[in-house]
Amino acid sequence: MDGSLLLELINKRQSDRAYLSNPIEGDKLERILEAGRLAPSACNAQPWKFIIIDQQELKNKIADCTSSKILGMNHFTKQAPIHIVIVEEKANFTSNAGSLIKNKQFPLIDIGITAEHICLQAAAEGLGTCMLGWFDETKVKKLLNIPKSKRVPLIITLGYPASETREKRRKDLDNITSYNSY
Repeated sequence: MDGSLLLELINKRQSDRAYLSNPIEGDKLERILEAGRLAPSACNAQPWKFIIIDQQELKNKIADCTSSKILGMNHFTKQAPIHIVIVEEKANFTSNAGSLIKNKQFPLIDIGITAEHICLQAAAEGLGTCMLGWFDETKVKKLLNIPKSKRVPLIITLGYPASETREKRRKDLDNITSYNSY
């Protein structure tokens, strides 16, 4: 595989905040979810569950949980035909032990990796995504019958983007890298 193809895909992936109403084909959704399933995780814990919200009324209720009138955030979420709610599941013993010993939350790192796998596969399928961390978690859990003891770190909107890929505004590589020392 040509290494530039992956970089091209990464450059294409963006946080889309406007979607067309076109439905998402089942085979594309399956490949997107499979990409998430195949993501690596600390000690192979796979501490996630994906809840796919494609029922219009429920999706709109979830979208209401993501928007903030005060801050003017996430008012685009009702446009997305699908929401993928990622639930943090219990990690295995080894991953939990590593989290304690190393003072790192491996399940959250793992969820970030699986979420990006989902978003990259969506981009490869010609779909757009946006990862949301701003939402009323208590209301989302109640709507989806998620046990109170579980956490919902991310919701991903998914649909055909209504706009073209934007030019990325990122720090220069020289500003964020060094070799052999800080």
